[in-house]
Amino acid sequence: QVQLVESGGGSVQPGGSLRLSCAASADSFWLYSMGWFRQAPGKERELVAMIIASRTNYADSVKGRFTASRDNAKSTVYLQMNSLKPEDTAVYYCKARHPIGTEFWGQGTQVTVSS
Repeated sequence: QVQLVESGGGSVQPGGSLRLSCAASADSFWLYSMGWFRQAPGKERELVAMIIASRTNYADSVKGRFTASRDNAKSTVYLQMNSLKPEDTAVYYCKARHPIGTEFWGQGTQVTVSS
């Protein structure tokens, strides 16, 4: 069982920045692919960024603004969000996926972008 705890959400004005963190309690954290997803009210959960081995894939809507990274020594994954827009408002979730396919989700952290 893997527990994921997100932090760093909050309210920010358009154009601002936030950094989300996701701390994992997992043996061999380095084995897991790690991802960030988000869900806005009335919408389906969508991929924001996924780190698979040495490659990171981003949703087109966040390319050039968001950067996902991981620190295996700290069992933590980060999402640096710059140039935030109102449409980035959502609950952001962290996901861990083991190579055998098992997935774990965090509880989510709210990000609100509003003037």
